[in-house]
Amino acid sequence: MKKQYLSYQETIDFLTRAMEKHPNLIRLENIGDTHEGRPIMMVTVSQDVAYADLKPALLYTGTIHAREWIGIELAVNFIQYLLDNYPSNPDVVEALTRNTLYMVPCLNPDGFEYSRQHFSFWRKNRRDNGDGTFGVDLNRNFGINFKRSTNTQSNIYGGPAAFSEPETQAIKQFVENHNNIRIALDYHSQGNVFFPAHKFNHEAELEGTDLNILCANMANEIYKVTKRQYGIHRGKPPANLIHGSGREYYYDRGILSSVVEVGSRNIPDYMINMSQSVDENIPALLYALGSAINYSDLAPKRPENFTITEVTANQAWLSWDASPDDDGCYYQVYRAESPKYQCTRENLIAITSQNEYVDKQLKSGHRYYYNLRKVNRINRVKSPFAPEVKIKTCLEKDEFAFTLFPTPEQIGYVGELTKANNREHFGYNSLFIGVNKTKGVCYGVIDFNIDRLPADAIIKDAVFSLYPMNRVGAKIENYGEWSVSILNPEEITDITDFEQIRSATPIQTLGDAIDSDQLTQGIWKTWRFSALEKRLVEEQLEKGRLLLRLQGPDNLPLCNDSQMMQFDIGYGRFGGGIHYRPNLDLIYTRKPYQIALSATDCHTIEREAHYPAELRSGFDHQGETVFGQVGFSLSCISNNSDIAITEAYFEIESGSLVGINQPMRFTVEMAELESPDYYSVRNREKIEFIGYEVSSEDLAKSPRQRFMFDSSARQYLEQLHAEGKHVTLIIRATSASRQKEAIVDWHGLEGEHRPQLVIEYIERRNHALETPQNLEAQLQDGLVKLTWDNPDHPDFVGCYVVRNSFHPPRSPFDGVKLYAGKDSYTFDRFGNANLPKYYSVFSYDNVPNYSVPAMLKFSTEEVTPIELEEFEPQDEVEKRYRDGN
Repeated sequence: MKKQYLSYQETIDFLTRAMEKHPNLIRLENIGDTHEGRPIMMVTVSQDVAYADLKPALLYTGTIHAREWIGIELAVNFIQYLLDNYPSNPDVVEALTRNTLYMVPCLNPDGFEYSRQHFSFWRKNRRDNGDGTFGVDLNRNFGINFKRSTNTQSNIYGGPAAFSEPETQAIKQFVENHNNIRIALDYHSQGNVFFPAHKFNHEAELEGTDLNILCANMANEIYKVTKRQYGIHRGKPPANLIHGSGREYYYDRGILSSVVEVGSRNIPDYMINMSQSVDENIPALLYALGSAINYSDLAPKRPENFTITEVTANQAWLSWDASPDDDGCYYQVYRAESPKYQCTRENLIAITSQNEYVDKQLKSGHRYYYNLRKVNRINRVKSPFAPEVKIKTCLEKDEFAFTLFPTPEQIGYVGELTKANNREHFGYNSLFIGVNKTKGVCYGVIDFNIDRLPADAIIKDAVFSLYPMNRVGAKIENYGEWSVSILNPEEITDITDFEQIRSATPIQTLGDAIDSDQLTQGIWKTWRFSALEKRLVEEQLEKGRLLLRLQGPDNLPLCNDSQMMQFDIGYGRFGGGIHYRPNLDLIYTRKPYQIALSATDCHTIEREAHYPAELRSGFDHQGETVFGQVGFSLSCISNNSDIAITEAYFEIESGSLVGINQPMRFTVEMAELESPDYYSVRNREKIEFIGYEVSSEDLAKSPRQRFMFDSSARQYLEQLHAEGKHVTLIIRATSASRQKEAIVDWHGLEGEHRPQLVIEYIERRNHALETPQNLEAQLQDGLVKLTWDNPDHPDFVGCYVVRNSFHPPRSPFDGVKLYAGKDSYTFDRFGNANLPKYYSVFSYDNVPNYSVPAMLKFSTEEVTPIELEEFEPQDEVEKRYRDGN
């Protein structure tokens, strides 16, 4: 199979012929020579290539690791694609007219040829280290966060000094001489994941949204070809990021940069897997090439101060600053329901020239992610993205929310071949799920305590979320699936016992299983419960536990050693902390109280007369309207002023219909009256129509009718209850033709047919607590310490603290969560104290309703040393992977 791959010389020959055939499109040059004297070839592709260096550019580097042959194969195939489709494909024409492609198909020619001809698993270049060993890992030899090492035998040996190698010197010199490079993509294998660059901070970066969306849009192009999903994972900074990477070197120079890990093996079956990987990545590369201009000086400026100004259960108000270059530009607003999502026409929700937008028809209690960019009307060049805004909509008035996290002893994995150590796998770093030769079959276990939920909870929405952190162990293409099952906790006495977990019979398996080519690294995976599954959760309330098992494939095909997926648990030294902890988000309501109120009074109101205790409506002998009025007292409803009425209807029954010759319709309205006289009723302020009109024909068929209260009318009922007022309903007749002496006689206060107001309600706070007071920030032992005063209120549950690098968070979900609880202080243990940022503190009750935030901007001139932690592997397999073995 290896013979089907191109040699390095065959690649050069192909590029030479291409340049000879298309001299105005392609330029080929040698940018340096390797230790063994091979030329490092750079190919430039652009319309009118003589002017290529004047255009915004994409830099492509491939096969910096010798055994990762996808880089050189994809490069050659992409060049061929451009030649075949220029000038017939308008996307290719536009990309090459506006942008330039700089491509190094193979940045490690010596290592590549050694891998191809001698030892296929070779990774480094071919430097003679002088001690009997050979090679430097070129992707540890760049100057950003370079780490000196003397272990020359290591697969990740970074060399005697930064840029010690001719290969890295060549690309460094080229990049520093070409300030037009705006995007850099470094192609590797394996993993089907994008690794955007990072600046070794815990803080969000201004270009972070651009990087995520660039990768997400490329991933979308890949998905359209093969339906394979690529992940996006920036690592857990500052720990666990590699030293001396080209990715970080480019990013440090202001270039949007990402590694692209392709496929699930370094050197796969060419005819099937490699060809698929090439085909799916060509449209993604074309998209990236066409995007370079959007990050150049030719693009509009990035929108500033993009933020949320207000959030309700169903709407969100977005705003941003106007800028001097707004003339001739408009804005695009994108909305997604998951992080790291693409920004394409599919989720473009608004095009506007205004500096604000109201998004409507949202779902209550749901997370939304908003992105904004500016577009030039004439040339359609787009700006970089504003930093992403994240929200969670408020709850409806009858809803409560609760987020469940497992404790350390409640989450872990059990392995078939690690039975003696399975108890140690709980609360420690990761879940390994699937099968490999070292651990055997592995299951994840999560045991949620749900005893804090009320026994009468009615689950309206349930979402289980899990963070995939490494899929490199899933090596087999299109093999196996991963799923989540609900187990009966009463059947399992020890959740760390492999045999009990394996043999448990699932009560239900959640949603759809994840196929291997749908596994994504670095993007939260969610399972939204179906109606059946939500009822199962309600059944588990009596047991106080929800026990989940995560399972993957349980056997391996011949000659394969691993099909294992790794998920974060948020615990352990190198778990990601609270931000990466698996969780179960619940929205629920409670079983409502129901009360049927009998009318306290009723009146018939005519122009010339007023009849207490009688109830008629229609038209009198002069054709004037006869009004019926019914009153109800709400005093017997809960003494708690905070209630939410979930349903209400007015029920009335007709006794006789007199003189109705033409069709009539009857409406019911809520009204506030000074007195029940004709002119007060006729000239009343109309408050609410109740339900739909009923006709005289309806009454003839069914004398008893119900008028349902809509959400606005229910809200008015709640207001009347809170103010201790009565409910007044007016029954009015309407007719298309003038009628006289046409009357409906309704049943009054006496007997079983009397009018009723039926109300269902729950007790629930409707308003947030007071804002926390006296928010302050100071440095303590190198960390930012925040202090505040909690509200003094019996309904106080805790305070929620969030950090945002770009604007004051007005929503508790617009930023990084630092703390939630009853304390009046916390430390920002995840931030870089040297960087300015904003903090907000929200108080919340048991609904939860969140208060208006207390906000401050923190900045200090004091420099706090930041120590980078070293990676600590969980087992020998992970250590070998991190060591490049």
